[in-house]
Amino acid sequence: MEYDAIVVGSGPNGLCAAITLQEQGLSVLLIEGRDTVGGGLRSAELTLPGLIHDRCSAIHPMAMASPLMSRLPLQKYGLELIIPEICAAHPLDDGNAAVLRRSLNDTAHGLGADENKYRALLDPIVNSWPLLEGDLLGPLHIPSHPLAYARFGLQAIRSGSAIARKFDTREARALWAGMCAHSMIPLSYASSAAIGLVLTAVGHVHGWPIVRGGSQRIADALEAHFISLGGSIKTGTFIKSLNDLPPSKAVLLDVSTNQLLQIAGHKLSSIYKWQLRRYQYKMGVFKVDFAIDGTIPFTSELCREAGTVHIGNTFEEIAHSEKTTWNQGHSENPFVLLAQQSVMDASRSDGRHHTVWAYCHVPNGSDKDMTLAIERQIERYAPGFRERIVARHITSPSSFEEYNPNYVGGDINGGAIDVSQLFTRPALRGSPYRTSAKGIYICSASTPPGGGVHGMCGYHAARRAMKDLFQDKTGSKIF
Repeated sequence: MEYDAIVVGSGPNGLCAAITLQEQGLSVLLIEGRDTVGGGLRSAELTLPGLIHDRCSAIHPMAMASPLMSRLPLQKYGLELIIPEICAAHPLDDGNAAVLRRSLNDTAHGLGADENKYRALLDPIVNSWPLLEGDLLGPLHIPSHPLAYARFGLQAIRSGSAIARKFDTREARALWAGMCAHSMIPLSYASSAAIGLVLTAVGHVHGWPIVRGGSQRIADALEAHFISLGGSIKTGTFIKSLNDLPPSKAVLLDVSTNQLLQIAGHKLSSIYKWQLRRYQYKMGVFKVDFAIDGTIPFTSELCREAGTVHIGNTFEEIAHSEKTTWNQGHSENPFVLLAQQSVMDASRSDGRHHTVWAYCHVPNGSDKDMTLAIERQIERYAPGFRERIVARHITSPSSFEEYNPNYVGGDINGGAIDVSQLFTRPALRGSPYRTSAKGIYICSASTPPGGGVHGMCGYHAARRAMKDLFQDKTGSKIF
């Protein structure tokens, strides 16, 4: 059978690319190597029976911010989001904690002497977010709202360290450090502020949701919607060459640059292949899923109420940890991202035990066991935590790549998002989604806007393919 389009890989970007194409009446086949769709959205009983852990993505601020996913009828297919009032908490060694709340006013007020400085930084972005989100979650282009985009850009291109110097309190600086560290680049680097600004603003606009029943439910809902539109899915089939595919007009690959070279390298130009080989994957992650007896005994009550907890103490300590990791070292006190989903979602617990999802950044491809370092960091702010551990499941950088080949060396962002790759991922081209071969596109997190559960890489790649290759019945371009 011949299809209009084939999408290879069923992470959020592959699923959203397939939906976008199928919505236009095209015949679309989605192919997945594993037995179920999802990519980084899968959930499983990793420790004890009845405890549901998220294999990779756990907290989903960008899903609600996504112009595509927010308009899809995913609730119709059982998707239910839980939005904690405290998006993220950041404990300090003195027992206090800074928090990102849904309310910008409450967050700012909690930062004391830095209340007005926080408002000055975030108010313009939060108030302009409806004008910004479409431009920010896409490739570099002439923005629809140039003034709002320019105001954001002037802050986003700065380093996290430069903006931290605006704040006087340890609490504000620490909270900001945790947000910027999601970028997985040193906080002293240009553009490390961009991710921090986006995640903080989205927290105030949409919150940081947890999916009831596990992140897999997002993938399940996207899959159900795609099928309802008439799409076809084939699982359990790893594609190693374009020759493995049935005939089609377009192929969209939700894959890493390494896989793109393997699958389609014989069709690509020499200069494009040279660019792909130069593309950099950097920090990986080392993750531990815990089953614990009861909940985490954080000293700070605010941390017990948060969906996400950033562990790393002061701005300076986190900045040092991230720079050490970027330079191929292992921090003794790593920045730890922690989620406690079962506290908010009883369906993930057996009634007695709770799930803890925690990871730290490590050098790409690292084989060092960071379990003890992660546990010590949590214990630092939750004395007695280690005594409550009943079971562990460890995912090293190599395990992440084995689970999902898109995570090269454990890089869950699909490649470094430093300033050299922020606008040119994966190669410098008129459209980042086109390869050098007609009809072949890349739609993974290695394209703009990068990592995160938003599906916009797939959406924009699908739009590009439709604009290039498909016409409606009147002969006019779809876009």
